[in-house]
Order: sequence, then C-alpha cells, then structure tokens
Amino acid sequence: QLQASGGGLVQPGGSLRLSCAASRSLFSINAVGWYRQAPGKQRELLATITSIGITNHADSVKGRFTISRDNAKNTVYLQMNSLKSEDTAVYYCNTVAGIWGPPTGSWGQGTQVTVSS
Repeated sequence: QLQASGGGLVQPGGSLRLSCAASRSLFSINAVGWYRQAPGKQRELLATITSIGITNHADSVKGRFTISRDNAKNTVYLQMNSLKSEDTAVYYCNTVAGIWGPPTGSWGQGTQVTVSS
C-alpha cells in the first residue's frame, strides 16, 4: 500500500514536493508511478520510477516534474516546479506493472494540489 501526501495550495510558478510512502522496501516493488486526476478528467500517469531507478515522465510534465526515490525511507517523491493552474488535481501514487503502467495496487486517498493565486 502506498500513501501520497504533501499537497496544498500554491501560487502559479511555485513548487511543491509530493511524497509517496511505501509500507515495504522499494526494492520489492517493480515500479511506482505518480498519477493525477483533475475534475471531470481521466486519471493521468505522470511519471514512473523502477526498482533500479529508471525514470520516465509524461510529455505534459517533462522538464517541470521530476520523480525520485529515497530507498532508506521507502519513499518516492514528485518534485513539481513551475506549477500552472492546469496542474490542479488530486495526485495519487500506485505500484505499476512496467515502465509505464498499468497500475497494480489499490488507490489511496491521494493528495490535493491546487494552483491558484
């Protein structure tokens, strides 16, 4: 089970770092992905990181968002920079089957990110 946290209200152009805490070693997980879902839209995969640290990012966030991991803390992060109003969404993390999904675990509550002035 993964639990996302770290969301909040941020101004356009600002930054936020989300955390995804795992209840077991990240080395036992094939890959972890960050997703988001905006109101009225489908859930979107943003970035993934494998057990050996290979990362992939969606074109929509490439250059602004960065996924990383801290194995000692069993935590995966999503650093979000240059935030825009369209980044407003509920953000989730989940285990994924491969380098680019599909999700394999249950969905947690997610964490709300609101970008607004």
